[in-house]
Amino acid sequence: MSVNGQVVLPAIRSMKDFEKMLEMSYQYGVFLDLHIGQVKSVLELARQNGKNMFVHLDLISGLAGDEHGVEFIARYARPYGIISTKGSALVKAKQKGLAATQRAFILDSNAVNRSVRLAEKADPDYIEVLPGVAPKIIELMRSKTGKPVFAGGLIETKEEAEAAIKAGASAVTTSNVELWKEFAKR
Repeated sequence: MSVNGQVVLPAIRSMKDFEKMLEMSYQYGVFLDLHIGQVKSVLELARQNGKNMFVHLDLISGLAGDEHGVEFIARYARPYGIISTKGSALVKAKQKGLAATQRAFILDSNAVNRSVRLAEKADPDYIEVLPGVAPKIIELMRSKTGKPVFAGGLIETKEEAEAAIKAGASAVTTSNVELWKEFAKR
């Protein structure tokens, strides 16, 4: 299962990269490293160009990455969804009608167990697993949570992206523009 048929989610780190994404056929993407003053205008521009964007709540400078931050961003800028490591933010996002993606840094078996418990409590729509170059972890998180998994972090080649998809990832989040181009051709 992909995100509406899309297996790569462009992760935007700069306005230059956002401009590149706007020129491509991708319908979904992720904003990283935004300033609170940019959020509304870039989301409006994305919508005008038929793009549905997730915002990484924990990386919006000037905004608390908690449930109050979600309330504000939902009312002020209305993204397609949010990405967060915080359960309360994920729950609030779902209450506000936003797609909720739990970001899980999987370093060891304790991190797996904590992430599974958080997924059980917060019931996110998606789980983003980092690093995304660990097929075993992708399979494990998907089977333990029953949620679609995004693979993110350290994916630099077409082969690594394909391995993540083969392991069961619904999509790959990457800021590598060359990978965007490669997968946009499909």
